[in-house]
Amino acid sequence: MPLTISISDKAAKKAREFANKDNLKDFGLRVGVKGGGCSGLTYTLSIDPEPQPNDKVIEENGIKLFIDKKSYVFLAGTVLEYGDDLNGRGFAFNNPNAKTTCGCGTSFSV
Repeated sequence: MPLTISISDKAAKKAREFANKDNLKDFGLRVGVKGGGCSGLTYTLSIDPEPQPNDKVIEENGIKLFIDKKSYVFLAGTVLEYGDDLNGRGFAFNNPNAKTTCGCGTSFSV
């Protein structure tokens, strides 16, 4: 399993669209996890202008990903994707570390 987090072309394009709506030119996606949800941990995703001092910064497909060190342990190997098909619309975390996920796909356990 790769020890990185990646973002698909489609997800990167969608992130740029959201940032452009807010007139953000220099930004990154903050990717993380927090306690909660029906499976124990919940994914978090937001647009931030810059990383925090202890963030790991990964750049792929023209998008910077900001990940705090605690979240990175749970997200290593994850691919951030974007879907807009009949199964749902929005960002999705394809996380190989998740042992179980909830039906909505926003929480998981390891």
